[in-house]
Amino acid sequence: MFVRIVKLSFQEDKIDAFLNNFEEVKQHIRNYPGNRFLELYRDKNNPSIFFTYSYWESEEDLENYRKSELFTEVWAFTKKLFNDKPEAWSVDKLATLE
Repeated sequence: MFVRIVKLSFQEDKIDAFLNNFEEVKQHIRNYPGNRFLELYRDKNNPSIFFTYSYWESEEDLENYRKSELFTEVWAFTKKLFNDKPEAWSVDKLATLE
């Protein structure tokens, strides 16, 4: 399993559109085969910046999602709202403390 972190920066007047769309699609993303966890974060200092944080069983699962109709629709909608290029990282979790 690995973690995918994506930084998204939006035009200020497009944030509500993003949040409304995320609300509609979040369960579909979370229930996509191979997805084990999904969270959305908002930057405390810049309210136009968001991060998605998701756990995937394998890189193949993430790639299958990225090639899916669901991702194509979500990304087509979301990318129109950006004010900066998105950034993404795939990382291995080394430790969890609870």
